[in-house]
Amino acid sequence: MINSHYWRTLGPGLLFSGAAVGVSHLVQSTRAGALFGLALAGVIVLINILKYPAFRFGVDYGHAKQRSLLAGYRELGLWAPVLFLCVIVPVTPIVVAAISATTAGLIGALTGVGLSVPLLAALVIGGTSALIIVGGYSWLDAVNRLLMAFLILATVATTVLVLPRVEWGTLTSIGWAADPKALLFLVALAGFMPNPLDVSVPQSIWTIEAENRVRDSAPVTLHEARLGFTSGYVLSAVLALCFCIMGAGVLHAGSVQPASDAVGFATQIVGLYRETLGPVPATLAAISALAVMLTTMFAAFDAYGRAFASAYEEITDQRDPARLRKVYMLIVIAVALSALSAVFFLLSDFGAFIDLATSIAFLSAPVIAALNHLVMIRCDLPDEARPSRRIRLLSLVAIATMSALALSYFLL
Repeated sequence: MINSHYWRTLGPGLLFSGAAVGVSHLVQSTRAGALFGLALAGVIVLINILKYPAFRFGVDYGHAKQRSLLAGYRELGLWAPVLFLCVIVPVTPIVVAAISATTAGLIGALTGVGLSVPLLAALVIGGTSALIIVGGYSWLDAVNRLLMAFLILATVATTVLVLPRVEWGTLTSIGWAADPKALLFLVALAGFMPNPLDVSVPQSIWTIEAENRVRDSAPVTLHEARLGFTSGYVLSAVLALCFCIMGAGVLHAGSVQPASDAVGFATQIVGLYRETLGPVPATLAAISALAVMLTTMFAAFDAYGRAFASAYEEITDQRDPARLRKVYMLIVIAVALSALSAVFFLLSDFGAFIDLATSIAFLSAPVIAALNHLVMIRCDLPDEARPSRRIRLLSLVAIATMSALALSYFLL
């Protein structure tokens, strides 16, 4: 029976969903439906299944050791956290820039403000980085729960209403498999679906913080921690399918090509809600989508700040909380400045920029998946935290599949 601990430990799972419902869902899943109908729906499900072990390992390690997953990397050897930094640092500015550009597009679509997308993105980056330094996990968790609730209701309702418009024959279409451009888009789709794989590191930290909040009443079990995360993970996968169906039922069925600029594409997203729910509910849904995108921005800054601060902690063996807090703030500021540079110098074609960001993020996925796998089978852990034989096998299949996709990306 699920007790009250489940609801109190659901935060990391919902935070994962809130971070996921951003570029991967609003943009890439919708574009997948618009461009290919339901042909990539099965691919979306497969990507979520393959990435699940690496993300859950962050939860398992955080619960078992009450330390960041990077502590496990350090136990493998100094090379592991250094390798993590080498594959993540170059990606971070582009990832944050992609999220901010999507958020800026929604702001432009909703307000009609005449500012350029790079300038709007700069305002988003500046505002969210300042607020995340002032706020903390509790604030982030509370806001995310509220915003996700309405967006889920609006998205599911819209999906149900567009079902009659969907061309169900596209579900079994495999013509895209012979198209090199489609295969490149597949890599881009996998990059942020449901989140970049480096989120497994802050996921371990979010798990610890969530458990510390309820520790006074009774200890959280590993089963409860896994259940809370898995619930959010499944929710994010279902929402990804919903956005794919929305794109297939409205844009693909109407032969509408996704707009190449951020505001134009965001306007199409708002139109998905308007055509099915009506103007007033559509406006509320769009505002909620914008709010969730802002939460995704907060989660991204918090995730990278915690991940890099944790890497600093493990590499230097620095344990002073005050010093680590300063490092965290400096990292958030550095990420903000580097993301601003990416927005102003790289953002010309919105769709191409998003594909670039998500593709680059995917190229680091096999490395992080392999590191997480090694941590769970080689590091000092209680037996209950060890992955089952089935999960270990799924993890190995995922590493091999993602490595093959990354190699095919370079070949194509």
